[in-house]
Amino acid sequence: MFLFLALMLSMSVLFAACGKGGEVSNQNKTVNQGTAGNFVLGETPLKFSFYGNYDWYTMNPWGQDPATKWIQENKKVTVEPIQSGGTALQKFNTMIASGKLPDVIWGDRGTDVEKLRKAGKLVPLDAYLDKYPNLKKWAGDKTLNMLRSEDGKLYQFPNWYTKRPMGNGGYAINNKIYKDLGSPKLETFDDLYSYLKLVKEKHPEVVPFEVGISGQGIDFLYAGMSEDRTVGHLMNRAVPDGNVLKSLFSDPVYREAMVFANKLFKEKLITQDAITQTRDQVKEKINKGMVAIYGDFTTTVMGTEANSMLKAKDPEAGYTMIWPLHKEGVDPNKVWVNEFDSLGWNVSVITTAAKNPEGIFAYLDWLTGEEGERIIFWGPEGTYWQGTSDTGAPLYTEKYANDVEERTKLMAIWDTFQWAGNTTFIDESKSVNEMNLPEDKRDWATVSQTNVGWKTSFDATEFGNINPLPDSAEGIIMQQIADIADQVRAKALFAKDEQEVIALLDKAEQDAQNAGYEKLLKFQTQKWQENLKKINEK
Repeated sequence: MFLFLALMLSMSVLFAACGKGGEVSNQNKTVNQGTAGNFVLGETPLKFSFYGNYDWYTMNPWGQDPATKWIQENKKVTVEPIQSGGTALQKFNTMIASGKLPDVIWGDRGTDVEKLRKAGKLVPLDAYLDKYPNLKKWAGDKTLNMLRSEDGKLYQFPNWYTKRPMGNGGYAINNKIYKDLGSPKLETFDDLYSYLKLVKEKHPEVVPFEVGISGQGIDFLYAGMSEDRTVGHLMNRAVPDGNVLKSLFSDPVYREAMVFANKLFKEKLITQDAITQTRDQVKEKINKGMVAIYGDFTTTVMGTEANSMLKAKDPEAGYTMIWPLHKEGVDPNKVWVNEFDSLGWNVSVITTAAKNPEGIFAYLDWLTGEEGERIIFWGPEGTYWQGTSDTGAPLYTEKYANDVEERTKLMAIWDTFQWAGNTTFIDESKSVNEMNLPEDKRDWATVSQTNVGWKTSFDATEFGNINPLPDSAEGIIMQQIADIADQVRAKALFAKDEQEVIALLDKAEQDAQNAGYEKLLKFQTQKWQENLKKINEK
């Protein structure tokens, strides 16, 4: 889940107006200073508005599924969604212009949150930590301290924080096509190229290599070109070299990866609308089995439903996740297509517009605890689980094993309400149950994560929050570098040959340096070294 960062749309739109003091109402100043009162979850009704600041995110209707209906009836909590409608930037601009912030904003952590904090629009959470102890218990002081702002206060409630590797990304092969073509060796990029050419020849009706939205699978090529190269380097546009961070555009490994991507694209072996296609378009192809290999940061999420649908029609169909592919000579155990850090994926922040910030925190804290995670991940007790283990893990019922298709649909719905994910509890609970089931009854995502996803996830805690505030000098440079990177990546796919790819990257390097790239890299290096110092002091 942490690697969904690559999909996230920046929240920087929130801040231009927030910095102007009076344009956004600061309601309930007395009760919104983060002080604990007499609220008791489940006794006092709680209603709050919630905005997920992502183009792709749509919250399902509250109370119309077994889990949120149970929460509404037993915890007296109702959440009113504010949908982005696929246009998160414009939507939030409208909220800013109207002078109304939602009670909760769910989005990327770090610099954008700091901008809201400095504008005085966030409620500090420190006063609630002892009264509602789940977050402190499961995340721990060290993780919470890493999330604290410059003023020493905690404003961010983490989602999918962890003490162990996590990740949903990787390559999955279409079982029927793979078997039909003789189940050839698929380990190196040479193997990949040969296989994709065979797919194109024998199965011209399918996409040989589906790289997902924004061409995420292309980034896996970079990860496999050398040892200990990670997709996070691409997101930060910075490559570690000793104790400093250096340019992505001049990195020989990145250049080699883009040359290979160009080759695959020119020969129509990967998705031809890789940069522009929507999530729904990707999902449709995967669900219909119209891809030979699928790879992006959400493989275990998208693949679970697709695998279930295909196997319901044909037990021999479906997908299997494979070990990340790599260049010949690269140690496969040092190829990382996922990343995690102890801080997790993203965060929820409670704004000063909230009438009951303590109640909201109480709900999030319950949600991240054992009972909350059981309900929101597996549904209410009695359907897919009955009773718990000594560690609090839900014990699966026969219906869990036998009702795979319906369970998969429900769990996909419940995932849209998972804003305080407790990775350690969820993963350990799944492990207690899944491997005791017959192979054909196991959850596809859990098996894929256990066998591949988590084993190929790089601990990137040291690179957390190394980017500058958007309106700082370095932040302005960062946006320019991001634009240059996005443009050259797209142009490189359409380049006529290797020489043009290299020329494009040379031009990108020159443009980046002219924009102040070196200043940004020095800033990121300093933050990185500060993180390393904090980590080593733990």
